[in-house]
Amino acid sequence: MSDQTTLAVRAGHLIPSADQAPAGPHEVVIADGKVVSVRSVDRDQLTPDEARLLLMPALANAHDHGRGLGPLAFGATDQPLETWLPDLARQPPLDFYQCAAIALSRMAESGIGAVNHCHNTQSSQTLLAEAEAVSRAARNVGIRVAFCWPFFDANPFVYGDLEPLAAHMDAAEFQALKDREASMRDCATNLALMDQARAFEHALFTLQYHPVGPQWVQPATLTAIARASMEDGRRVHMHLLETRHQRAWADQRYPDGILRHFDAIGLLSPRLTVAHGVWLRPDECALLADRGVTVVVNTSSNLRLRSGVPPTGLLAQAGTPLAFGLDGMSLDDDEDMLREMRLAYHLAGATAVDGGALSPADVLKGAWETGRHTILGDDGGGRIVEGAPADIMGVDYATIAHDAMPSRSDILSLLIGRAQKRHVRLLIVGGHAVVNRINVPTPYQDASIPYRNRLIATDQAITELNIKKIEKYQSLLRSYYGIRKTPY
Repeated sequence: MSDQTTLAVRAGHLIPSADQAPAGPHEVVIADGKVVSVRSVDRDQLTPDEARLLLMPALANAHDHGRGLGPLAFGATDQPLETWLPDLARQPPLDFYQCAAIALSRMAESGIGAVNHCHNTQSSQTLLAEAEAVSRAARNVGIRVAFCWPFFDANPFVYGDLEPLAAHMDAAEFQALKDREASMRDCATNLALMDQARAFEHALFTLQYHPVGPQWVQPATLTAIARASMEDGRRVHMHLLETRHQRAWADQRYPDGILRHFDAIGLLSPRLTVAHGVWLRPDECALLADRGVTVVVNTSSNLRLRSGVPPTGLLAQAGTPLAFGLDGMSLDDDEDMLREMRLAYHLAGATAVDGGALSPADVLKGAWETGRHTILGDDGGGRIVEGAPADIMGVDYATIAHDAMPSRSDILSLLIGRAQKRHVRLLIVGGHAVVNRINVPTPYQDASIPYRNRLIATDQAITELNIKKIEKYQSLLRSYYGIRKTPY
């Protein structure tokens, strides 16, 4: 997004990057969507609102699903992933554009300027229309979106062979499962659709390959995506080893090592981002680090879906690039990225072994630079320096530090330890203020405002028959995987 207007944003505090110390009063000058200059100013030049402000790079939500309506709202309760997925069928039909606009607007209010949007279709027949709607929402709300084009052509019901389910279903039901599995969209058809979707790309919307997860994608599809990414340079984004059942499947399907197989087909590269990685092993962490693959930590989602705690310390010690994502499942369903960073920071510290804890600077680097790289590649962003994209957020530091003793506290610790979505006062993306609560005189993307609190779904009754189908399928899955039913 380009804008020729020169504007200046001043604040009492500035953190220009994760590897630079916080500084005092500064003015950031922006022109044509870029940072033109960053210079210190006298505090007496600031207005009271400006003096309260702490400027920093905009946050990157490196793995999300853009849910305008949270699963809890339509009855999909928190539980193990394998039995939670069927509950998503309880979702009522939603307006594609409105759903995306609400999701992106709520992220913007959290200071998120860029997101990896891993799209879950409402219907496989409407994927192209849904992608166009997300593209339009990205333009109108004003944040950067990488639309991860879903490739899903294997194991729609269980990881592997359907036959164990046959004994628990009548012949017609079992045949219906087999027919549905056989009718999944193949890789060639999906690549052709993705080619059509390139018409929706613009400055705030790009496409990535998204093999949803190795257990849900044919091996030949993974090979084709690895080859395509090498040829056109597009990034690849996938779920990986989120649950212990996926780990068991991977060990059975790839006895020589699932990541060794990925490496052999050329999938492991700095273009690849993997989400979750809860069940990664030490040698796999080292291999990912060696190949420059980024791992996205999704702490809240992993807790809510009973997946476990990722080996963040092992990944950090190996030098694996780390980013952070809300996964559409923030702990309080509030899309609070700042709180998500704090949760990841503390949980990594609580589970660290032999010095594997993250520092505040590690978390900020993941949320600013590394996460952004998974979305936009190397564009010079995630830093407030001359020539960088003008993607900047501001928080009310005076409130965060209301009782702090300046001689005994530090900005990074207070930011990681206390900052929340409610403290966000400003989000600028490409020189345009998407969130502006301090009257900074900037071009304002106010298209997001009408969508922030609007009800987006009619409470359509889900039929008793459909509920029984969902519950029966969940019962089959509990038996298949040995999952104990969680009381609600």
